[in-house]
Amino acid sequence: MSKKGGKQAETGRKIHIPCKRAKVEASCPPSPMNYDSPDSVFESLIFPIEQEKFFKEYWEQKPLLIQRDDPSVAAYYQSLFQLMDLKELSSQGLYYGRDVNICRCVNGKKKVLNKDGKVNYMQLKRDFDQKKATIQFHQPQRFKDELWRIQEKLECYFGSLVGSNVYVTPPGSQGLPPHYDDVEVFILQLEGEKRWRLYKPTVHLAREYNVESEDRIGNPTHEFILKPGDLLYFPRGTIHQADTPPGGLYSTHVTISTYQNNSWGDFLLDAIPGLVFDTAKEDVDLRTSIPRQLLMVDIDDSTRRLSSLLRSLADRLENTKELRSSDMKKDFIMNRLPPFLGNSSDSLAPGGKLPKLDSKIRLRFKDHAIITVEPDQENSDELRKEMVYVYHSLKNRRERHMMGNEDDDDTSEEGISETHGLRFPLSHMDALKQIWRTATVTVKDLSLKSDAEKENLVLSLWAECLIEVI
Repeated sequence: MSKKGGKQAETGRKIHIPCKRAKVEASCPPSPMNYDSPDSVFESLIFPIEQEKFFKEYWEQKPLLIQRDDPSVAAYYQSLFQLMDLKELSSQGLYYGRDVNICRCVNGKKKVLNKDGKVNYMQLKRDFDQKKATIQFHQPQRFKDELWRIQEKLECYFGSLVGSNVYVTPPGSQGLPPHYDDVEVFILQLEGEKRWRLYKPTVHLAREYNVESEDRIGNPTHEFILKPGDLLYFPRGTIHQADTPPGGLYSTHVTISTYQNNSWGDFLLDAIPGLVFDTAKEDVDLRTSIPRQLLMVDIDDSTRRLSSLLRSLADRLENTKELRSSDMKKDFIMNRLPPFLGNSSDSLAPGGKLPKLDSKIRLRFKDHAIITVEPDQENSDELRKEMVYVYHSLKNRRERHMMGNEDDDDTSEEGISETHGLRFPLSHMDALKQIWRTATVTVKDLSLKSDAEKENLVLSLWAECLIEVI
């Protein structure tokens, strides 16, 4: 799951030109998914397992297999992606490496069979049929609306990026060697059948991908065959391999993955710098110089001194109401999917009445926006005052989701992806919290000194489609 840097948002004006939304596809079979809320989407994904049971007994602990003998669920899963979809998608300009990998497991190793340049479907199908190669299609939510809809809601549910890959494997073949991933994995079986073997982790909750040799992993702890409509979950670090049984049809499954680099360790790395910066303003011990030559050689007592400072920071943390995240929140908003708007997907633009002083307003797309406090990015002076930034993902490009910066038209000359949002003086924070934390609020009741400030604030938010007049 890639993360990008970002340019800062500017006060009261748009940062990014809206992109054209992908067209909604033809209707699919009745959906077993309940899209009322992010919670209901996840609940229907793991049905009949209750959410509380799932997180208490399975999440980050052990695999969960849900086998469903339900033709309607199987038909819906099949509609999410099929082998034949690649024929049409190839005509739109897919590339080897970026969009598609062709691979096969040979003697316990992954053999990549990619060609150069654009994908030709007939050649792709020949490699699939004759070389028994697995087709790995990256991030199908860029093209398939129903996967966009599911993954966007799951990103709201988890508060973490949610990616996906499709694997199509011919009968009697295996695409990847035994390995473990650095993500939580949900596998939906779409077409055909696939045999899975899971093994005890060698690295619990692994932070990186790794291939394991057959002689090291021992015997499987779980072995079963997935059929259309079935779902399999396993935690990051779970060693696994899968093959399509011989003599039958090919297998298609989609792997939905999340929680890459989203641990307490990652959050500490992100939040501690801000905590140290704020505490140093008041604690002279943190402003005291380190010993001479500490950066050159180890000096006795330095670790004891550092431990003492960390304990002081822990005490400070106990009384801190809000932690300042320097990168994780912003990276999530910058890189996540835009809202799925159904038939309105082509036209996300300000609408309805202009907000005025006596207007009652409410927040839109709360799950897609964050408020942060950062040094003023518009001022390069040594003493930069703090500003409030409102970042949102309403204009993120669906076709770039989880694809990094390669060939991205939305990057700056320095190769940094732009953020979308607004910049306000620190005095606007209380008014913004009013809008975020209440169901509705009247503009004239916002916690700002002047009517002009109140109107300018809500007009800026309205122009970014973040509020509406009711």
